Amino acid sequence: MHKVFVTGGAGFIGSHLTDRLIASADVEQVTVLDALTYAGDRRNLADAEQSGKLRFVHGDLRNHDLVSAVLPGHDWVVHLAAESHVDRSLRDVAQSVRTNVMGTQALLDVAMRTDVAKLVHVSTDEVYGPLPTGSAAEDAPLRPTVPYASSKACSDLLAFSYYISQGVPVCITRSSNNYGPRQHQEKLIPRFLALLLAGQPVTLHGDGRHVRNWLHVADNCRAIDIVLRKGTPGETYNIAGGTDLTTLALTRLLIKATGSSADAITHIPDRPANDIRYSMTWDKIANLGFAPIRDFPEGLADTIDWYRTHPERLALRSEISQHAAEFEGAPA
Repeated sequence: MHKVFVTGGAGFIGSHLTDRLIASADVEQVTVLDALTYAGDRRNLADAEQSGKLRFVHGDLRNHDLVSAVLPGHDWVVHLAAESHVDRSLRDVAQSVRTNVMGTQALLDVAMRTDVAKLVHVSTDEVYGPLPTGSAAEDAPLRPTVPYASSKACSDLLAFSYYISQGVPVCITRSSNNYGPRQHQEKLIPRFLALLLAGQPVTLHGDGRHVRNWLHVADNCRAIDIVLRKGTPGETYNIAGGTDLTTLALTRLLIKATGSSADAITHIPDRPANDIRYSMTWDKIANLGFAPIRDFPEGLADTIDWYRTHPERLALRSEISQHAAEFEGAPA
């Protein structure tokens, strides 16, 4: 029986992973550590709270004494806590570094002194930077272009260094754009849904030709679970295989699904370093038995239905309208 320590477990991906782990017969307990900043929400753990397997700890990952007190006794660790929004990182680089780099270092430092069997560090395809053609394998150079991606690349290298120099059994996962229920309203799909359902236009940077690979959060969590169980320490695993779409094509799907007007798109100047395309190979995770199973049209329809039945999970209309031109979707 396993005890699992999950950082950022009240967030979007973290809560879905927590649900999956709690449903596993060989998992005895899941401890979630979350600072409950803007993207963390206890409501995401409503089902997990009823299981009897969840232990929730409200706190900052950078609090070394706290992590030292709660981490011992867990044999598996999944590190998801992060500042994951590109535009926020452009406005506050220091916060991205504090959370994504220093938070990771604090966790690794405690894990180094704890009998942990596996630590999965969850990262993003953005660390590879833009790829106009081709796809990045796990050994591709890291060429991030924005502070968010740079801070994640730094945390990836830091995690790998703890494996090499300290023997911490680290695996790294890098996923493409996730979508699904519970995603914070700053990300593209829930933000655009909030605007469209309110009868407001949505804003696209540039001509909307930026390509992203969209992977359902349940598929990503299944892949993380596989790496937790089967991954080789010291290895990195790309998690992709979803559906490639331009932001314009995705927006048109959302417009059609909500019955909005075809002219609901407002184009605005592109932001600096808006990478044109991300793409990864995912042979290594496939060799562990992973393949995405969620069909994109079905997964998107289910996601839209969830937000329709949970309108309180979309941003306040006034708030989201005020910042519409400022925010853009980002992975995870």
